[in-house]
Amino acid sequence: MSLVVSSLAAQESKPDAEPTAEERAALEKQFLDKIESLGWTREGKAKLGTMAEVAIPKGWRFTDGNGTRSLLKMYGNLPGESELGMLTTEGQGPWVIFEFEDSGYVKDDEKNQLDADAMLKSLQEGQKIGNERRREMGLEELQLLGWAVAPRFNDQTKNLEWALRIGSKNGESINYSTRLLGRSGVMEVDLVCGPEEMTTLLPQYQSIIAGFQYVAGNSYAEYREGDKVAKYGLTALVAGGAAVAAGKMGLFAKLGGLLAKLGKGVFVIIAGVGIAIKSLIGKLFGKKEQI
Repeated sequence: MSLVVSSLAAQESKPDAEPTAEERAALEKQFLDKIESLGWTREGKAKLGTMAEVAIPKGWRFTDGNGTRSLLKMYGNLPGESELGMLTTEGQGPWVIFEFEDSGYVKDDEKNQLDADAMLKSLQEGQKIGNERRREMGLEELQLLGWAVAPRFNDQTKNLEWALRIGSKNGESINYSTRLLGRSGVMEVDLVCGPEEMTTLLPQYQSIIAGFQYVAGNSYAEYREGDKVAKYGLTALVAGGAAVAAGKMGLFAKLGGLLAKLGKGVFVIIAGVGIAIKSLIGKLFGKKEQI
């Protein structure tokens, strides 16, 4: 899995010392222990707030919204406030992240009018604004390289999906996105992985989507006259949903924090380990910028 290095606090060390195998193992164990401490459920169904639930596949595990936000921060991402949970495999696996946008019922009348070229251009313009925010926070800029899968709508399941290629100087990742339309809003589901992983992971991801369901009263088919209706349609969902309506285009965190795991073979080190480890990281992997 492609990961990124996060910030570290100061501590004394020998900056030029070569890392030993024991030091490498200790760093990785420390990080994995930190991940484990977030709390995980490994079987059954996971509740996604009060709106929905998802089956936990064999070999995967689930953490709630608080655990999800903590993990995103550990990887140098900018979480929002609407994360409901995350599925991932053991160790440092891919992410499947769930958020709910309480936008109201999104009409599907644009399903035959999805202009992939125009949407990509809008997303790239939005990411320019996002990169301004990332620079202010000392984070590396990200680039939208193009579609891995152009936007498409499944009229049977009322799901909208697409995949974006995201790049930085550390490498490239894929964000595969699904929007599950519901009665009062949209469940936003995103698979974050490396390009080389997508072919293998896509069947598993689609199985996860098949194991998702809104609880009674919240499905798209249960819309009733008088329910809240969203102020935007399918095109805006691709371009950022409510952020577009507010004139603040950007993906994921609505603050320009486009979610990505980049950089070959690099594991995150938790804050507070010490500047000694920052030097050690340089020895192990070469300099890596935060994402």
